[in-house]
Amino acid sequence: MREIIKVVERKDIEDYVRLGNLVLKINKTLAISGPLLTGIAAFGSAFIGNGSWAPIVAVAAGALASTVNAFEHGGQVGMVFEMYRNCGGFFQLLQESIEATLEEKDLEKRENGELFEMKVAMKLGRSLSQLRELARKSASSCVDEFASKLF
Repeated sequence: MREIIKVVERKDIEDYVRLGNLVLKINKTLAISGPLLTGIAAFGSAFIGNGSWAPIVAVAAGALASTVNAFEHGGQVGMVFEMYRNCGGFFQLLQESIEATLEEKDLEKRENGELFEMKVAMKLGRSLSQLRELARKSASSCVDEFASKLF
């Protein structure tokens, strides 16, 4: 089980934290640029009669604002960030659960080993043999796959 924890830490948690941070940066950029472009379009439309650049700026900024808002809300960028954060939390909870079970000294309180192993395998979307194979690969440091096959 300690090998499974290492794979979850090295591959799954690290990947979901990295992707979550990337999506968060994209979401922040879109959340700032959408209203900013809308403001530029409104400001440019106030000067439509004063020159040839004002209508171009107003139309271009309005079109970009519309595109940014459609991508932000239609692409559900915030929800994608929440999904990555939720998955990272799931793996953290799984890691804590495994560690707590392994560190339990009282044999009466400790969960049955085979049952616990099967429960962890099911949470990771693997069969028991696949979980044992992953643990064996992790011990030899040649893991090229994620612990979870679900997401």
